[in-house]
Amino acid sequence: MAINERIEQLTAAADLNSPAPEQEPARQAWFMARARKLIEKRAAEAGRELTFRVETFGCQMNARDSEKIVGILESVGYREARSEDADFLVYNTCTVRDNADQRVFGRLGRAGHLKKNRPGMKIAVCGCMVQEKSNVEKIRKSYRFVDLVFGTHNLYRFAEYLCNCLETEGMIVEIWDRADRIVEALPVARKYPFKSGINITFGCNNFCSYCIVPYVRGRERSREPIEILRECERLVSDGVVEIMLLGQNVNSYGKDLETPCSFAELLQMVCEIEGLKRIRFMTPHPKDLSDEVIRVVRDNEKIARHIHLPLQSGSDRILKRMNRRYTKEQYISLALKIREQIPDVSITTDIIVGFPGEEDCDIDDTIDVIRRVGYDNAFTFIYSKRAGTPAASMPDQVPDREKNRMFDRVLAAVQETAHARAGLLTGRTMEALAEEVNVKDSSYITCRLSNNMLVHVPGDPSMIGKMLQVRLDECRGFYFFGRVV
Repeated sequence: MAINERIEQLTAAADLNSPAPEQEPARQAWFMARARKLIEKRAAEAGRELTFRVETFGCQMNARDSEKIVGILESVGYREARSEDADFLVYNTCTVRDNADQRVFGRLGRAGHLKKNRPGMKIAVCGCMVQEKSNVEKIRKSYRFVDLVFGTHNLYRFAEYLCNCLETEGMIVEIWDRADRIVEALPVARKYPFKSGINITFGCNNFCSYCIVPYVRGRERSREPIEILRECERLVSDGVVEIMLLGQNVNSYGKDLETPCSFAELLQMVCEIEGLKRIRFMTPHPKDLSDEVIRVVRDNEKIARHIHLPLQSGSDRILKRMNRRYTKEQYISLALKIREQIPDVSITTDIIVGFPGEEDCDIDDTIDVIRRVGYDNAFTFIYSKRAGTPAASMPDQVPDREKNRMFDRVLAAVQETAHARAGLLTGRTMEALAEEVNVKDSSYITCRLSNNMLVHVPGDPSMIGKMLQVRLDECRGFYFFGRVV
């Protein structure tokens, strides 16, 4: 039985004449039943359906959280709007970089103007940004029109907060310092019917010196393998052919469980699910990506030929300041081992440029790694201070002009290797998952190869969600044009 069906049964059976249950997910089902009554009444008074909009910032973990929020809002009777001019507006925030916070505050300012012209509109802010006390205080002081603020650890209580928000006036703030449990049996509205992400861990124990995530997402917590497998099976029975296993560091999965289970063991178990066509995972950390994981990927064709292996810097000196816990040569050795053992693997990475104290010699080391590994793609970022992290208080911050110059050097090296790697595939026929109608030309369908590269092929919407054999005819650097064969 699908998760949505199970929670629907609990919601339909909820006795609103009795107090809300203490156990989850029955408690949230009770509040969903209550919210339905409230929404039904409001819609009748307005003479129309009530609408919602969820705006998501940040990573795949945030995207998965938003699917849960959307699932609850749809379940209680809201209809999705195309813009932020909606009856219930949610900003699910990211706080990895300071400019992410500023984007949200800018959007909040505009939302305040919308609210003035929309009686009864409710605005909620959730996610990583509000785990920082300074941001919550800023919302309290400067954005008093916000109705609900809740964090990452208690997202599963959204239905409860929604009811409180609809029944009261004034700002509701519920931020927890840590999670008391993992509750995943909630409605989920998947963006794609044929693929889905699944959380296998929450939080992070690595404490890289530039990263705020361990402070806002908390320490690592793993889900039980049986829960993950059952969720995978339910998704496959609902038409999902591709699943991405999500965690801040998937390699650490299972170490905190009463009965330990390694990530490699979990991967192997997921591979054995009948009907599942493709498995991805995001993100492994280079310090503990084991030979066992490489072997499981190598021996199972279901697992995508794509490993995202964040480098951040190729300089041992900078890596130590970043608290990454590996050296340049250790990283290169790992990457080359992956290439040797997994044919056609695509290796992508993250690189931070302009970290405090970074000099041209450090950039030389990073470019050396880029060329020796031969990345298929890289997400390259200019370092920016993140308040609350050790790196923000380091004295030798790099001037913006130098950061930009360094960034240009690194980007040129990445483009060179990425284009060369992509060109090797020209003329090949490979399996691809048709994902969506091409946004620029509706006569094409955009497909994704196992190695994560996109290929655009002539087609129609009936192809979406299907695995296709496509010939890669023309390389355009980071993507292909091809045709179904």
